[in-house]
Amino acid sequence: MESFIIDVPVPSMGATVSELNVIVIKVSPGDRVTKGQRLADLESDKSAFEFESPCDGVVRAMIGKPGATMASGEPFCQIETSDSTLRHLESKSAAKPAVSAAATSAGAKPAGAAIWTPRATKLAQEAGLDPAKITDIEATGPGNRVSGDDVQRYLAQRKA
Repeated sequence: MESFIIDVPVPSMGATVSELNVIVIKVSPGDRVTKGQRLADLESDKSAFEFESPCDGVVRAMIGKPGATMASGEPFCQIETSDSTLRHLESKSAAKPAVSAAATSAGAKPAGAAIWTPRATKLAQEAGLDPAKITDIEATGPGNRVSGDDVQRYLAQRKA
């Protein structure tokens, strides 16, 4: 069977969720994966979930990075496969994929910097605050993540 490279898109989580945060990536370029194998853990403003491989194959490139915020439908990784049912996902740029602007800006945080969940960002913005300028918030989520609960505590402390 002939193999080809597909762009595995960031999944859509419904009409109200247009972007997801990459929490952790479980595979690297060169890894052999099987259909249903966990590629990464992703998070929306409503839930966290395991993102699985759509096919058997070999990971050829990772576009998503831990801490990045990626739009639904955006290429997450590239997998070389011979699964002809996925021919519609065949990569137009199977060479070296560029990291998306969203992944670059969200993933380019200094070491140890807190990573904001979509819900936390929304709550801060609704309160008239810029999350990028808040440096004194306690991040209690996994992987130094600022959760919505963290923002609510922060806002309550500011009012006190």
